[in-house]
Amino acid sequence: MLHYICTTCGVQYEKSEEVPSICTICSEERQYVNVSGQEWTTLREMRGSNLYRNEIVQQEDGLYRIHTEKKFAIGQNAFLITGTNFNMLWDCITYLDDITIQEIKELGGIHAIALSHPHYYSTQVEWAEVFDVPIYIHEDDKEWVMRPSERIVFWSGDSLSINEEITIYRLGGHFKGGAVLHWQGDNKKDGILLTGDIIQVVEDQQWVSFMYSYPNLIPLPANKVKEMVNKVKDVPFDRLYNAFQKVVNENANEAVQRSAKRYVKALEGTLFNT
Repeated sequence: MLHYICTTCGVQYEKSEEVPSICTICSEERQYVNVSGQEWTTLREMRGSNLYRNEIVQQEDGLYRIHTEKKFAIGQNAFLITGTNFNMLWDCITYLDDITIQEIKELGGIHAIALSHPHYYSTQVEWAEVFDVPIYIHEDDKEWVMRPSERIVFWSGDSLSINEEITIYRLGGHFKGGAVLHWQGDNKKDGILLTGDIIQVVEDQQWVSFMYSYPNLIPLPANKVKEMVNKVKDVPFDRLYNAFQKVVNENANEAVQRSAKRYVKALEGTLFNT
């Protein structure tokens, strides 16, 4: 029996004797099944292929971005926060090898994992078992966990305080349990918001956007976007990192509020005439 991994989304499944027929994550409108058909791999196959390696890149004091080269699945990044005697992995990537494990241990290891939404669940249980840590997922996304584990802690409500520096907020939107992470850190500026793509930094990195489905271009309702940004309105953050190497480098909270107003105007038909 093997833990099969969908090559399109990178999510690992519970052990099975036969290859699953379809990926539950990819077969609904927020994701997609590859045009060439459903394909699977395993972590052992990935390690043995010699095609992949992880890069750990420091973004700023205490914050590291982890991504896989060559690109696998949707190509998201995970983030390692090295706080005061506590390291947190935000979101997850599929590929994990001995080199990555050693490099992370040299940075102080991982004490907990938290996820923004199901598209980044990847091999989260493998990571949790290697580092012997809990995984925090909002209970509203419980149905999307494809590999159950006793390490998963399903939290409820609109916020979860991990410690004095880290708080997770449920915004919903892209997924019902969609969450973002606020890290205050010990810097002199306001804190940092890590958003996955619950709030998505766009090509003009002074702006963000919001979607129900990114690959299929399905927008969110105006009222939902208003609700999402209202939940972070009073959260102090100056920078915002998404999962795809884009960042709002300053005045990020203002950019989120400004972007939401533009988004709503576009949906309501008052932004432009075309």
